[in-house]
Amino acid sequence: MRPAPPRLLESIDDPADLRGLDGEQLTQLSAEIRTFLIEQVSQTGGHLGPNLGVVELTLAAHRAFDSPREPIVFDTGHQSYVHKIVTGRRDLFPTLRQRHGLSGYPSRAESEHDWVENSHASTALSYAYGLAQAVRQQRRDATVLAVVGDGSLTGGMAWEALNNIAADDDLPLVVLVNDNGRSYTPTVGGLARQLSGLRTNPRYEQVLDVVKRNVSRAPLIGTAAYDLLHGIKSGLKDMLAPQGMFADLGLKYVGPIDGHDVLAVERALVQAKSFGGPVLVHCLTRKGNGFKAAEDHEEDRFHAVGKIDARTGESLASTSAPTWTDVFADEMVQLGRLNRKVVAITAAMTYPTGLHAFAAAFPDRCFDVGIAEQHAVTAAAGMAMGGLHPVVAVYSTFLNRAFDQLLLDVAMHRCGVTFVLDRAGVTGPDGASHHGMWDMSLLQLVPGLHLAAPRDATRLREALLAAVAIDDAPSVIRYSKEPVPADLPALDCVDGVDVLLRTEQPRVLVVAWGQLAATGIAVGQRLADQGIGVTVVDPVWALPVNPALLRLASAHERVITIEDNGIVGGCGSRLAQELRLADIATPVREFGIAQQFLDHGTRAELLAELGLTPQQIARYAVETMVRDHDGSDAPRVAGDDPLDPARRL
Repeated sequence: MRPAPPRLLESIDDPADLRGLDGEQLTQLSAEIRTFLIEQVSQTGGHLGPNLGVVELTLAAHRAFDSPREPIVFDTGHQSYVHKIVTGRRDLFPTLRQRHGLSGYPSRAESEHDWVENSHASTALSYAYGLAQAVRQQRRDATVLAVVGDGSLTGGMAWEALNNIAADDDLPLVVLVNDNGRSYTPTVGGLARQLSGLRTNPRYEQVLDVVKRNVSRAPLIGTAAYDLLHGIKSGLKDMLAPQGMFADLGLKYVGPIDGHDVLAVERALVQAKSFGGPVLVHCLTRKGNGFKAAEDHEEDRFHAVGKIDARTGESLASTSAPTWTDVFADEMVQLGRLNRKVVAITAAMTYPTGLHAFAAAFPDRCFDVGIAEQHAVTAAAGMAMGGLHPVVAVYSTFLNRAFDQLLLDVAMHRCGVTFVLDRAGVTGPDGASHHGMWDMSLLQLVPGLHLAAPRDATRLREALLAAVAIDDAPSVIRYSKEPVPADLPALDCVDGVDVLLRTEQPRVLVVAWGQLAATGIAVGQRLADQGIGVTVVDPVWALPVNPALLRLASAHERVITIEDNGIVGGCGSRLAQELRLADIATPVREFGIAQQFLDHGTRAELLAELGLTPQQIARYAVETMVRDHDGSDAPRVAGDDPLDPARRL
């Protein structure tokens, strides 16, 4: 019996270690990396499907480019796991996406090989354009590589960058398009149809063979290499739309290349690099490649997973509690049946945002515009002008990209558009760019906007029903990615403000928005245990600020606000401002997310570090009320304040 070949993976600690491997060894290494990814990500959760699809492509990139001297920039960055493996971080994978562990995206703090910490789509080409300009200006001997998915090419920013790149004949930049026909779910739009036409063309395999033979016999130096590859241009252009599409833009094009053939991709990259100007190399890959469970999962090919069985791909989650997204998905279908004017828009996230049920029930009323949030928002404005009521479902952090459109295209025109922001607040393991901590601050700036932060499923349903009835202003509903909590019924409702807890002789008013309403109740109970009277309320609608909330504040000695949003410019700050404008002197203390870029970790870990637990907030309130009663103004010791930076660090 032949002994098993030695594992190559343990010998790869730096990209230079890849360059001495032959074709057979690269095939073995690719298989080992796939096994490693499945074993590791199944235990931690993460972006499994995208990384299984870029194993060979990443190995080829690191063989052809001298990272970090030659920057490799990944668009979105969730497909950077293989890059992390070959750049010395293999042993950190058991800590993937855990607090103080390995980031699920490129991280400049982790490695000099990570140039950009991007995890939003369609940005890599702009980064790469700027980096390539810097390389040329400083006369450095280097070429920049931008790795871009076909889904990212649905974003307008990518084409703005391509417009500049194509016009710069000697820019040291290679664009590697990883075309797997999917972003989260199948890529949509005109570009997608063009690329899909290539993949389904019966002569596709023949073309791949032609390109492979040309690549294999091409010299590795000068423009001759590129000319040989590009010499099949006229034939390909007639047959394959992408060739003509990019060539007509003025960008040199090589492809299609089999993205699972390391040597073919490597040689194409080396030859494109030697051309001396911007070249696009088009590779075809399969998302989830090598893991049958992912390949068979038509919904998203295991784009992102929690803990799963490494053999079957079955989820190991211990709970099946419904999420906020589940509640929204069900309610949208009900609204669709009640109101034919309700339509839905998503930016390549039909399943993640819960619109799949609405799309199935009303396929002609659900619009996936691709990764193009700006277009989605202004298109929604147009639909509203035409008499429809669009519901735009996006992740909270992704709305940042379309703030101008929300402000000037929707709000200024008084369009009735509802925005539903999933993954609001502290989201956990995806890190800085995915924490939805900006929306309630940005939205304060929009005149006339209605903002709801429901605390439970009942309030979400009520808010959605109310929002789609607003036809002269934008409305926004935001919630977290967590399981939806049990309903918290109100004890009383004071002119639209829900009272959740009231004790005798209330002195402190606790105002809590959204899912932190439960935290507000726990704070109130702790204060009551200390003999401090309290009222805990949920305004339900954060904007416009309810005058009843101001009246309640005026009847208390102190106000504490709690929100799952940045503390600067958030709902607490807005309430404090409204109180000042109304000449109400009740002091306000705002508790929220510190204005910093939060690393990844569990929601509970991060909330504790931010001082957003009942114990920490109640401690502040008790100490403050005692100090106010005693009249003491003695200085506090650094770290006593739960929001003091010294305490958080």
